[in-house]
Amino acid sequence: MSDDGDYWFCLKHHTVEGRDGCRNADRLGPYATAEEAGRALEKVEERNEEWDNDPNWNDENLED
Repeated sequence: MSDDGDYWFCLKHHTVEGRDGCRNADRLGPYATAEEAGRALEKVEERNEEWDNDPNWNDENLED
């Protein structure tokens, strides 16, 4: 794994990788720890849920 604290979550292999992993287009990060990188998909779900329920955002008020 990475010695300098850079970790990514690979979307292709569903694994935590160091700096020399898959190409950046196929991964999320960087994260400071391997544990944070391992939670990447959970964090994405949490953020999407927050954004979907943001009272300041209303799709109905958008113009075409």
